Amino acid sequence: MKLAFPKRTAIFGVLLSASAPVALAAQAPVIDVSSSSQTSQAQATGSLSEQLASVERKLDSRNRAQVNIQRQLDDMQNQVNELRGVTELHTHQLSQVLERQRELYQELDRRVSEALKPSAQVPSTIAVETSPISQSYSDDLTENEAYDKALNLVLKDKRYEEAIPAFHSFNQAYPQSTYAPNAHYWLGQLLFNKGELAQAEQEFTFVVEQFKDSSKRPDALLKLAMVAQQQSQTAKAINLYRQLLSEYPESTSAQLAKPRLESLMQ
Repeated sequence: MKLAFPKRTAIFGVLLSASAPVALAAQAPVIDVSSSSQTSQAQATGSLSEQLASVERKLDSRNRAQVNIQRQLDDMQNQVNELRGVTELHTHQLSQVLERQRELYQELDRRVSEALKPSAQVPSTIAVETSPISQSYSDDLTENEAYDKALNLVLKDKRYEEAIPAFHSFNQAYPQSTYAPNAHYWLGQLLFNKGELAQAEQEFTFVVEQFKDSSKRPDALLKLAMVAQQQSQTAKAINLYRQLLSEYPESTSAQLAKPRLESLMQ
């Protein structure tokens, strides 16, 4: 019996010594390396997805802004095209109006010239005898009546031969009259239509030089240029037409002078 007890004690000690490493091994922490790696990858993937989503949102916003800007540019271009079309239409209409106005000026000038020409059908002597106008004026004429008489001989009665001395008399009697530039111009026009160019030139020159503020001055310049043109003084006519266009570019006479100057410059 004494021998058996020590054996049991030895066996028990061996068993304790053998089980000790197992217990120590059980107490050590266990780390799952593969699980930690997957978690890091998932976090990285999530971060990249968020960044990509943010970039996509910014790109979408920028694209929408560009589309809006392009739409606005298209609208502005359409408005510009419409305004350009309206401007071209108005320019065309204005050119037509100016062309029509120029034609009317030329027609007016032609009609005035024809109206001032002596009538071939009725002799002037008969016109003087049959016209009652001369009997309505006495020798004591006022300045207004004298001018009206001379002017009516042209416009109403078409007694052009009698109108010439009437304007001569008026200019001598009233040299400082407010009607003086008109009277000299009408006298020059009557002489011009008769073909008395030298005397007509004197009257037109008087208007140009003595009445620089008169509304008849551009008309007198035009007629001076026409006199020079009929006298084959081309250089002089060109200079006078240019002077008229320079000093009175917006006048009716300037509109009549343009085609005449162009014909001389060809």
